[in-house]
Amino acid sequence: MTGRNENIDHWDPDHAPGPDDLARACAAVRDLIINIGPEQWAAPTPCSEWDVRRLVAHLTGMNRVFVALLNDEPIPRPPSAVADVDAIGAFEDSAAALQAVFDRPGALERTYVGPLGTATGAERLQIRLYDLLAHGWDLAQATGQPAALPEDLAEQALAFARTYLADQARPGRFAPAQLAADHAPAIERLAAFLGRAVPANTHHAPHRTDIRANGEPGEALPGRLTMLRARW
Repeated sequence: MTGRNENIDHWDPDHAPGPDDLARACAAVRDLIINIGPEQWAAPTPCSEWDVRRLVAHLTGMNRVFVALLNDEPIPRPPSAVADVDAIGAFEDSAAALQAVFDRPGALERTYVGPLGTATGAERLQIRLYDLLAHGWDLAQATGQPAALPEDLAEQALAFARTYLADQARPGRFAPAQLAADHAPAIERLAAFLGRAVPANTHHAPHRTDIRANGEPGEALPGRLTMLRARW
């Protein structure tokens, strides 16, 4: 992990992560995918409806969803779980496409209007980032790997989620927020806030909480933001 930041109480859009930070998060998740053992693809994850194979397909599929959102294209259909041998390449391709759309001049400042609501590119990036990191933690738990995800980005993602994720947006998407120690790594506090039961020893097998494999797209947040609910 990277060095710890001080806890951030409120998300500050003027100091929010950008495309290069998203690339760091994608690289960390890619490293987790590379280290999945052959026998682990059918293992359960903290998301009760997904095994490891489906979780990796979700990570790839959601990258493609955000590419479509920023390209003003229809949201792609949920992907089938890819063969284990193709999973790394599929994720890498989707991450490269995601980086490309966020790197375009003006992409972060532009307001996007679509079937999932209205948000700026910068807001879309934050939504993708917190989902990517949280599911990276899920993958680490499911496969017994250290959750070596960028700590500074997890702290920012937690601040964003706390600022914009209202309690009324949780039913059908997240379990209630769980307890996590103030001194716990930011990725654990993010996972707990999003409904994961964080084990006392994070190298233990995953604790299967009622974290749903999300419903159909379109869960509104306060203001203009929309969180994605997709059966990926």
